[in-house]
Amino acid sequence: MAQWLHWIDLFGVAVFAISGTLMAHKKYMDGFGVVVLASVTAIGGGTLRDMILDLPVFWVQQPDFLYAILLAAFVTIVWLRITHNFPYQLLLVADALGLAFFNVMGLQKALNYGTGPFIAIVMGTMTAVFGGLIRDVICREIPLVLKGELYATTCIIGGIVYVLCGWLNTGTSVAMLAGLLTTLGLRLAAIRWHWQLPVFKGSH
Repeated sequence: MAQWLHWIDLFGVAVFAISGTLMAHKKYMDGFGVVVLASVTAIGGGTLRDMILDLPVFWVQQPDFLYAILLAAFVTIVWLRITHNFPYQLLLVADALGLAFFNVMGLQKALNYGTGPFIAIVMGTMTAVFGGLIRDVICREIPLVLKGELYATTCIIGGIVYVLCGWLNTGTSVAMLAGLLTTLGLRLAAIRWHWQLPVFKGSH
């Protein structure tokens, strides 16, 4: 199980690194900028989670996460060099995949270290959204978490589904899959049909 979870975590890091690389391409960044943006997108949320939980930062202990970032960024750059196209929809889908994977992995790690269900849902959501928030701030974009279609809300709902599965004793694998699919499905549906929470409207 531990090995399986590690590979899922690596996949989530790689997906978010792709998301950061696509945004760097959109903003015409150089090679160093690509690496920085891919890295903060991929490990920013998990780094904050580990610091709050007073745990060793995961990528410091296991540098293979950094290798996954570099490999994902390199493959994405080569692909963009060949196609000469910025697929904005692919950025949204890559971001949605990273969101779902990081949500369940952050939640599971928090539960493993003894937090309650509510704090675990907060940690999962933070793990999922914080890297993308840093990415958008660096690129002078309004963060996806603060605008547009449902974003952090999908993580919260996915986390609730995960916790409910835990209470029903479905097993960790089923709970993780249910939480992941709920988060991913809601996020993709929100992108497709523009689902939003009510927003404040100005009085101009």
